[in-house]
Amino acid sequence: MATIHKGTVYLVGAGPGDPGLLTLRGQELLAQADVVVYDRLVDERLLRFVRPDAEVTYAGKWPRRTSNTQEDINPHLVEYAREGNSVVRLKGGDPFVFGRGGEEAIALYEAGIPFEVVPGITSAIAVPAYAGIPVTHRGIAASFTVVSGSEDPGKPESQIDWPSVAANPATLIVLMGWESLPNVVEALLAHGKPPDTPAALVQWGTRPGQRTVVGALADILERGKAAGLEPPVAAVFGDVVALRQQVAWYDSRPLFSKRVLVTRARTQASALVDLLGQEGAEAVELPAIEVRPLEDDTPLRAAARGLASYQWAVFTSANGVEAFWKAVQGEGLDARAFGGVKLAAIGPATAEALARRGLCADLVPGEHVGEAVVEALQGVVSPGMRVLVPRAEGSRPALVSGLAALGAHVTEVAAYGTVKPGDANVGATHASPLPGLEMLRDGQIDAVTFASSSTVRNLVQILGGDVSPLQKPAIACIGPITAQTARELGLRVDIQASEYTIPGLVEALKQHFRER
Repeated sequence: MATIHKGTVYLVGAGPGDPGLLTLRGQELLAQADVVVYDRLVDERLLRFVRPDAEVTYAGKWPRRTSNTQEDINPHLVEYAREGNSVVRLKGGDPFVFGRGGEEAIALYEAGIPFEVVPGITSAIAVPAYAGIPVTHRGIAASFTVVSGSEDPGKPESQIDWPSVAANPATLIVLMGWESLPNVVEALLAHGKPPDTPAALVQWGTRPGQRTVVGALADILERGKAAGLEPPVAAVFGDVVALRQQVAWYDSRPLFSKRVLVTRARTQASALVDLLGQEGAEAVELPAIEVRPLEDDTPLRAAARGLASYQWAVFTSANGVEAFWKAVQGEGLDARAFGGVKLAAIGPATAEALARRGLCADLVPGEHVGEAVVEALQGVVSPGMRVLVPRAEGSRPALVSGLAALGAHVTEVAAYGTVKPGDANVGATHASPLPGLEMLRDGQIDAVTFASSSTVRNLVQILGGDVSPLQKPAIACIGPITAQTARELGLRVDIQASEYTIPGLVEALKQHFRER
């Protein structure tokens, strides 16, 4: 990993929105920075890369609202660096493409603060690409022009030569231009741009909420208004827009434009959020469960010390693996402590958690529930064998009672606890609350995902027992136990994964919406 220097400011381009478009250098710096200052158009999912103890500051500038100005931001960057912090200034797109990164660099230079610029993918090329519009294409457009829409074409001090822009056959991309779009269209028409020039407007490009409106120069403004577009919007003018009919790829993803509520704990949600995003869905996080360490882990540590006395250890979640591994390490032990113990994992995610610690699961049942573990261990676990089961407090008794019925001497030990998040923390991120709860109550969610019975029970509690907001969206459960809990609480289960894993849950969602 590349070194990050104290007292230095890194002007990092975050890309246009899709977190996957962040550069590797940008991710490295985020993981090491003491302070992160980020903009409005930066996708907050990128903040998952930030150290938990880092200071994270929102410095977004909202149009037509009282908010941070560039003059406010510059001295803060200087102050953070002078305090000896390594600072990442995370900017949407590329810092030097209408990002005012040059102004920040000059302010740092004048203050004697060392800085580094990490380019980002500019929305000028990425947004059209995600809309299925190549900005250049052989035989159609050999060049492209990018202009800022924040400059009023009617003002005499405008730095843009609009007559030349209008006469140029190159693809024209206008960024930050929704507010001034009437003036832009008027200027292009007035200087001879053909009214039938193909045009496209792309809102929130590269994100799951992306919307694209296509028309001609003469009517694109009306079409955009009729569609209810709001900033940020990128405009594209030129014959390449017609290629969208063949090239559009992002819009055709199985879950494109679907809003899917993710109720997993925030520390676990990233895998589901990423998979949903890859399929085109907008993942809305509303954590209904929080994983907490035990107040008293004495029994867990005792189990770790006595691991050699067991013939089997059965793990029912990745959280259980992590908590038990910490107890093992806390006792000064390592993977060698598992040398004489066979390991069972309830499913592939749990087996993977073991593998990350150099441990290979000896048994993973085909069906990922406690009863299947018991069935798989029939004839394997003989009477009198000692079996350790480290798992969450309050777990279902079927696994332990089933193992006992096989004649095993079972030691069940709490490895971690799960609780309903406090209301103040529901949907919170580093900077601001996410609107998951409000969106659910307002009927703006297409599907709600549940990865455990606890998430079902806790979400119903968060809703104050009122399940009416859960009647409209499709209810998707990871497996039969979770689905049973949902039905007991009065929910209609529309989707149940055939493979009880997060990828299986996403596949079930895709199948459901494909058939509708």
